[in-house]
Amino acid sequence: MADIEKRDTPLPDKVINPTTIPTSSSASAVDEKEVRRRILEEQELQKTEPPKHELNQIATQPSVYDDPETAKYFQPTEKYENLHRFDPAFRWTWAEELPLINKTDWKITLWACVAFFALDLDRGNLSQANTDNFLEDLGLSTNDYNLGNTVFRLSFLSAELPSQLVSKKLGPDRWIPTIMCLWSLVAASQFWLKGKTSFLVCRALLGMLQGGFIPDSYFFKGNELPFRLALFWTTLRIVDVIAPIIAFGLLRLRGYHGYEGWRWLFLIEGLFTLAVGIWSWFMMAPSPTQTKSWYRPKGWFTEREEKIMVNRILRDDPSKGGMHNRQPIDFKLLWKSIRDFDLWPIYILGLTFQIPVGPPDQYQTLILRNLGFDTFDSNLLSIPSQAAGAVTMLIFTYFSEIWNQRSYLGFLAQLWIFPNILALAVLPKAASAWVRFAVVTVLLSWPSPHAMQVGWCSRNSNSVRTRTVSAALYNMFVQVSGIAYSNIYRANDRPLYRRGNLQLVAICAANLVIYLLVKGYYVWRNKTREKKWNNMSEQERLEYHETTSDSGNKRLDFRFVS
Repeated sequence: MADIEKRDTPLPDKVINPTTIPTSSSASAVDEKEVRRRILEEQELQKTEPPKHELNQIATQPSVYDDPETAKYFQPTEKYENLHRFDPAFRWTWAEELPLINKTDWKITLWACVAFFALDLDRGNLSQANTDNFLEDLGLSTNDYNLGNTVFRLSFLSAELPSQLVSKKLGPDRWIPTIMCLWSLVAASQFWLKGKTSFLVCRALLGMLQGGFIPDSYFFKGNELPFRLALFWTTLRIVDVIAPIIAFGLLRLRGYHGYEGWRWLFLIEGLFTLAVGIWSWFMMAPSPTQTKSWYRPKGWFTEREEKIMVNRILRDDPSKGGMHNRQPIDFKLLWKSIRDFDLWPIYILGLTFQIPVGPPDQYQTLILRNLGFDTFDSNLLSIPSQAAGAVTMLIFTYFSEIWNQRSYLGFLAQLWIFPNILALAVLPKAASAWVRFAVVTVLLSWPSPHAMQVGWCSRNSNSVRTRTVSAALYNMFVQVSGIAYSNIYRANDRPLYRRGNLQLVAICAANLVIYLLVKGYYVWRNKTREKKWNNMSEQERLEYHETTSDSGNKRLDFRFVS
């Protein structure tokens, strides 16, 4: 392979137009950070999906490092942990890169899916506990249950940013296993719950610790992450399928040593998460060049594989060479994302889109118990809707990219919800339990647009440095929506929750309008920019590229996806 590394192989034709890049003389009058920003955004605008290549072709993609005039602005900092493997002249083939990506998936993506499984198992097992008279055993009401969910989500939301600060300082490879072990101990300790106070304390502690679980990645390129994220969200739906089956067995321990079945459920699943947390200490690695340790003396990658990993990542996102993996969050970047009004339509969707299905999903097992199904049937009957929901979510996410449409698909998802939630609100009391079960099952099989909207937020950020922040903000709005819908079903409205369901009907109807308004907003923004851009001469456009202070999605030559 040495000849591959040394030979002068032409890269693909996709290169940055040199007329839009400041020369060294003009750059002297411009702040270096501004120059770096413009170069990166010019490169980002010209990115397209790479064509299919033969395995023996060069896989090295064009980047700012191919031009000495732009490369000088993007030399990695001396603190960059992978600096010793950085080489702009390095070349490799697709036959080397593709197996390396698969190898990384087995090392990183598989662990993340297992960790997400453990996270959601502890976060969602309260639903299975409800089928085993959890509330009655502790003397809790439906309103107490709502309060517990609210406390959890408030704690989760409050912990996200502080926990990320700690994670960036210590490194995810240290922080994530730590909080996993801590929350698993809290989850297992629910075996000894005594009443409302201990219930709320455990909910708060679980929220605080789980709120910091946001795995970071130094191993994948930007266009490789959406598929991995989709796998993570699919894992959460898989948990919703498997968890009731696990509960079906564990809840049968009711009476063993004189304890209720839900206590054994919390204890055993908490101990499972503890095992995953301990395993994570040995599984996670700080970076592609830091995989060796006393228990892994050979590491994951050879020297050549490390060079491929490092250079493919920096060529995709040169800004990653300007930081190290023990670096905290930039508050200036956070504030800039908050002020970006063009992303607020998606944040608003994050706040409202799942409210119509939130209470029925959260109360599904309680609803089934109220319909007369026993503990074990209630858990098993919750599986079909979760399995179907995973399939419909993947289908909608796939077609959102194929058709390049998001607003209309989100509209269709709400249209799926509307007749079902309306049926729950108006079905006569005499309707059979199986009719209500069928309606709830179809309702909760809805195609969640969550994964689609995270990608939508990323696409409309148009900045490699702000995408993570905007995605985190979107997720915070989603958490706030969870706080809202946790308080819609009230004790004085049970068992049919007609008042709550009518409120959900109204919110669903509003969501139909909101999706259309968001579509209209982005279409209007694109038309306005298109008109300005078309009225400019070629010289004016070149001058705009060289002198503009517009950044990210504020550039005139950027178009929003809708």
